[in-house]
Amino acid sequence: MIPNVNAHLHTSYSFSAFENLTEALEKAADEDVKIVGINDFNTMDGYEEWERESLKRHLYPLFNIEFISLRQEDQDNGILVNDPNNPGRTYISGKGLCCPPKLNKHFSAQIEAVRAESNAQVMEMCLLVNELLLAFDAGFNLNFEVIKKLFTKGQVRERHLAKALRMSSYIHFKNKPEDIQVFFGKIFNGKPLQSDTFNYAGVENEIRSNLLKAGGSAFVPENPKAFLPMDDVCKIILAAGGIPTYPFLGDDASGNFTDFEKDVKKAALMLQQRGIFSTEFITPRNSIEALEIYAGYLHDNGFIVTFGTEHNTPAMEPVKPAARGNRPLTERLKQISYDGACVIAAHQERIRTGKPGYVDENGIAGTAIRDMFRKEGEALIQEVIQL
Repeated sequence: MIPNVNAHLHTSYSFSAFENLTEALEKAADEDVKIVGINDFNTMDGYEEWERESLKRHLYPLFNIEFISLRQEDQDNGILVNDPNNPGRTYISGKGLCCPPKLNKHFSAQIEAVRAESNAQVMEMCLLVNELLLAFDAGFNLNFEVIKKLFTKGQVRERHLAKALRMSSYIHFKNKPEDIQVFFGKIFNGKPLQSDTFNYAGVENEIRSNLLKAGGSAFVPENPKAFLPMDDVCKIILAAGGIPTYPFLGDDASGNFTDFEKDVKKAALMLQQRGIFSTEFITPRNSIEALEIYAGYLHDNGFIVTFGTEHNTPAMEPVKPAARGNRPLTERLKQISYDGACVIAAHQERIRTGKPGYVDENGIAGTAIRDMFRKEGEALIQEVIQL
């Protein structure tokens, strides 16, 4: 049996469907997912708790991170990379970072500056939401510092704001569906609430789309300072002991791909030229056919490939990765994902003990010794999950 892997899970250290970190691990254990990767935005703060709680459950922990970067050349040329709406904006993960976290002051300051810009944007949104609530005489408002304290580990995202507005309105209107429907109809500028009031994830998503996204009355554009250049992000990941990783967006429900990803061979070559030798897929976004083609090609051409589910929305979905429509992964895809997790496991353990990892300080990968790392990582994983 090939162990199930989920190498990309967000937790409450950024935003997550899970109330806390242990809930994610409990759900993983319940679904027989044996290898679990924390993958929060802009923070490594959850690593030690993730390791401790994973090992208690005989799960093998991977230590990852995610950033939203910007590649100016792609933006100037209008090229969509792995953000389907913003040219040049590029999500980058780091896999197999050092635990406990290790990063010098220069790189730590860069991450802290990104978090501060993100918080400042959401604080401005909170002020605009309060202006809206006052204009409609809602009878309550939101407190940014309270949201930060109650719902976050210090990093506030727009999803936290949507959650706070949903919860505050429900409390104020004593959970009466009719009053809640009327309230949201007003602040949505006459557009009725489409979700059932008991569908919390649906209501919060409508709050985001109607108020907090472009065109909404509480929308605040992101400051360019919130996005580091892609090269700088890769340097941070390498300095933290990790492997720069490109998350493929893959095909959408209509079978479309972004400009950068529509030809997997060209995308693979460009990634290698940019010093990226590891890739991942959030499998529920993609068709099983696209995963077979893309993940198969990348694996066969020397890339690390892993799969995950993110869980960075309010919706509680399965932790065991599956393709779009909840189609089970094929045995080949499960093997590819497991092989990738084994390489990452070997890398992060080597980095932890002061040995050379899968990538050197310049990011050059040891693709010729990938199989050696896979075997080394498999032994580490099996020792934990078979206890």
